[in-house]
Amino acid sequence: MTFQRSLITAALPYANGPVHIGHLAGVYVPADIYVRYLRLKGKKVLFVCGSDEHGVPVTIRARKEGITTQQVVDRYHALIKRSFADFGISFDIYSRTTSETHHQFAADYFRKMYDAGQFVEQTSEQFYDPETGHFLTDRNIRGECPRCHAQGAYGDQCEKCGATLSPDELINPYNAETGNALAKKETKHWYLPLDQYQPWLEKWILEDHKEWRPNVYGQCKSWLDGGLKPRAVTRDLEWGIPVPVEGAEGKVLYVWFDAPIGYISNTIELCQAQPEKYGNWEQWWKQQDTRMIHFIGKDNIVFHCIVFPSMLKAQGYNLPDNVPSNEFLNLEGDKISTSRNWAVWLNEYLDDFPGKQDVLRYVLTANAPETKDNDFTWADFQARNNNELVAIYGNFVNRALVLTGKYFEGHVPECGELTGYDRQTIEEFCHVKDTLESLLENFRFRDAQKEAMNLARIGNKYLADTEPWKLAKTDMARTATILHVSLQIAANLAIAFEPFLPFSSEKLRSMLQMDEQIGWEDLGRIDLLHTGAKLGEVSLLFEKIEDSAIQAQLDRLARIKADNERAARDEALKQWRPSPIKADTNIDEFDKTDIRVATVLDCQPVKKSERLLQFRLDDGMGGRTILSGIAQSYPDPSVLIGKQVLFIANFPPRKMMGIESQGMILSAVDADGRLVVTTVSAPVKNGTQVG
Repeated sequence: MTFQRSLITAALPYANGPVHIGHLAGVYVPADIYVRYLRLKGKKVLFVCGSDEHGVPVTIRARKEGITTQQVVDRYHALIKRSFADFGISFDIYSRTTSETHHQFAADYFRKMYDAGQFVEQTSEQFYDPETGHFLTDRNIRGECPRCHAQGAYGDQCEKCGATLSPDELINPYNAETGNALAKKETKHWYLPLDQYQPWLEKWILEDHKEWRPNVYGQCKSWLDGGLKPRAVTRDLEWGIPVPVEGAEGKVLYVWFDAPIGYISNTIELCQAQPEKYGNWEQWWKQQDTRMIHFIGKDNIVFHCIVFPSMLKAQGYNLPDNVPSNEFLNLEGDKISTSRNWAVWLNEYLDDFPGKQDVLRYVLTANAPETKDNDFTWADFQARNNNELVAIYGNFVNRALVLTGKYFEGHVPECGELTGYDRQTIEEFCHVKDTLESLLENFRFRDAQKEAMNLARIGNKYLADTEPWKLAKTDMARTATILHVSLQIAANLAIAFEPFLPFSSEKLRSMLQMDEQIGWEDLGRIDLLHTGAKLGEVSLLFEKIEDSAIQAQLDRLARIKADNERAARDEALKQWRPSPIKADTNIDEFDKTDIRVATVLDCQPVKKSERLLQFRLDDGMGGRTILSGIAQSYPDPSVLIGKQVLFIANFPPRKMMGIESQGMILSAVDADGRLVVTTVSAPVKNGTQVG
């Protein structure tokens, strides 16, 4: 089918905090690249997004700050919207799910499905806090992870081991906000019967959309292979869109039913405000000649590929043609976490690096987690800016324009006879449009940007090889030809980089005084600039980033890491409970263990071991060596020298790392997991037996 228009949606960011680089790399930068590419081609496109403002986390933040929930979402909606605009994410509309349009449309959508008998009503037991009187969502339940036994795992995931969980699996679940123990209580809800949609979904996804990215296709197949079950579309919450049926008092639309409907309600809002430009909203959502593409993160795959399409199918709407989803972006080797403040926040980046939006866009695209999780580091950020944007792309453009100003008073010089090398260089640009189009149409944005940078490398090499600054002394005609070709290459770069680096491309277009009508279809031509045309004012496209700016970011992360470690220890202490008493024993069994006192003479890490410390003890009996696996709890083992410790003297000797260990140091496991050596508070003779 030939599509007349493209509807592009980007996952709605949650209005509980700012946007960070993980969001940008996963969703918004690739979506914006694709939309800018379509617009550059002259295609009819609509780019829709908005703030997701319902759910439990915003209510928790409101209670913590002593303000209303509306005040919380107002603050973050404004911050996110401004940050996106300043960063150059070119939405046609960025609205919100607390808008009047959305509330009315989402309620109507539910009601139509309800009236058509497209929900099932079920009563089930769910976790409930008897003290607050609130039912809890999975994310608001915490407890001990059943896999790794870490404290503070969420009801849907353990952040320590990464296991996917359900609240019923947690050991000793509690309310994450209050610490209260939980009970189960019956409640009635409406469910979307996904099991009834399974045969259709299997054909639509597994047969009709094998071109979807492997991570998307694979996750959908896993869900389908496991058998779909009805999924709740309502919740027992105070904040949200009230369920518009009798007998649903105190219930709201579940955020994963409500939020994606925001794509439609935002389209309605835009079309009603500007019908002459955007037409009727139904042409974007119901006409078959519209292609819809959802850009999402991998944690949203099931909702955008299974749940939302089932909702759309039920009411006769268009279905997504593709759902490009990236993997996760880590930060300095650690998982980005909003709750731990381990992130690079977009609003802070824009303050710290003014005018460098394109640098972050470039780095996030170069490191895009398209097929696997990837890592953002400040060292790589600096290197890509200084060694690629500045030293290659910027260097080529600056030299070409500065030399033109120097030798030809800023006018495009005449192109004389081309050499074989000139033709070879130009030939490398002839097929760039087809190559870039193929990559962009298949959502391979990282490779597409790399191809654009390769063109800059070609231009940089062309100037370095031809050395017009030397030829100008003897052959001005040849110099003119070289600079003419160089300026045509620069004009091509302005087009090729426009989807990726919009601010820099706009600046380069201005410096080259390019005709506004020059677009994507002109990419690859070498007659974009006319001989004799006057160039604009020349300035640097990119500037070096100094070590001090990078160190400031690393220092900030170091402070956050220290704060997180303290908070984790505090949380572990808060939730710590003594382990169960072991099975009964007797004095005869205890007497078999010979526990004695010794003074630590020396304590050193064992070479090539991450966990072993080597103790040299004065045990009152000639001394002995004991190895103990407590190195990670004692980064400076010298603090133990001179202390009197308890050890088991009658364990048989055992060799570890080539060293004989003659016993075992006694230690206690603290609430935060640290091993603490048991010491004697008052001096006693070395060799004294404990009994």
